[in-house]
Amino acid sequence: MADGPGRPTADPLADGPGRPSAEPLTDRPEQPPAGPPAGPLTDHPAQPSAERATLRLREEPGRPGEPPRYAPEWLRLREPADGAARAHELLDPLRIRLANLPRRAGGLVVHDVGCGTGSMGRWLAPLLDGAQHWVLHDHDPYLLHFAAVAAPRSAADGSRVTVETRRGDLGRLTPDALAGAALVTASALLDVLTAEEVRTLAAACASAGCPALLTLSVAGRVDLTPAHPLDAEIADAFNDHQRRTGMLGPDAVTVAAEAFAEHGATVRAHPSPWRLGPDEAALTAQWLRGWVRAAVEQRPELREPAGRYLDERLAACAAGELRVVVHHTDLLALCRPTGGAS
Repeated sequence: MADGPGRPTADPLADGPGRPSAEPLTDRPEQPPAGPPAGPLTDHPAQPSAERATLRLREEPGRPGEPPRYAPEWLRLREPADGAARAHELLDPLRIRLANLPRRAGGLVVHDVGCGTGSMGRWLAPLLDGAQHWVLHDHDPYLLHFAAVAAPRSAADGSRVTVETRRGDLGRLTPDALAGAALVTASALLDVLTAEEVRTLAAACASAGCPALLTLSVAGRVDLTPAHPLDAEIADAFNDHQRRTGMLGPDAVTVAAEAFAEHGATVRAHPSPWRLGPDEAALTAQWLRGWVRAAVEQRPELREPAGRYLDERLAACAAGELRVVVHHTDLLALCRPTGGAS
């Protein structure tokens, strides 16, 4: 998992969009899925109903090569913690850059890459002034539909916010796909990318001349209170699990910062930790299960002690006695403006 603990490749408790598919980005809007959830894609969508937001996760992979699907209920569970964790300190330099862009008739164009259920847009759009048009990218049409249905209606100053969806693969992101973009955003994504995919993202943003706000990348550090003798071993096994298929895991922010800097961008990073206490017990319990599951998958010899560890930690969580800090980092890359950003 990425953002809570990071994303194991086959873990159903994944925090964000998961691995990109092999389908290239296109300019066509994504259509709603044939089955549930029902409802049209609109520029001013209503909030999803409770029934609509309970799509269950597939237990099998489906068609060969099909990426895992991540449950909207997990993404919804973590959304308040994500919003509280993101670094507001990076917003002022971002606002200054956006304020200096020439005005477009349709407002700022923001591309949200690996949007999941759209939590980044719900957090950021109401914090920025001016009309905005959000282009939501993900490989999963179900998540794209959730994102469109629950998209924000207005900016900080009451200006209109509109959305469109595109299904596609970050690995094939091109500058043409970002033509006219004022900003690229992503949340809980960098750590499930390879170095090549991160370099592709940095190159596309640099060619388009648009900044990138990339939030909630796992930092590889977890603090649990009270401490337990197995904490460090579970954390190490989890970090190894993240890296085992070529994904960057805890190295993602460093690699991304270097990639953007190579293109002449000014890069700023700021901590964005989850701070989970008794009020976040449901999220903490789900995070613990995914964190320990990935550690055991990486090191099967941990299965028995990790099982006892998980039982103890879940009991402490239920009793309101466990506190967890999951460290993340937010990154703002201010690429040099070009004609593509105007």
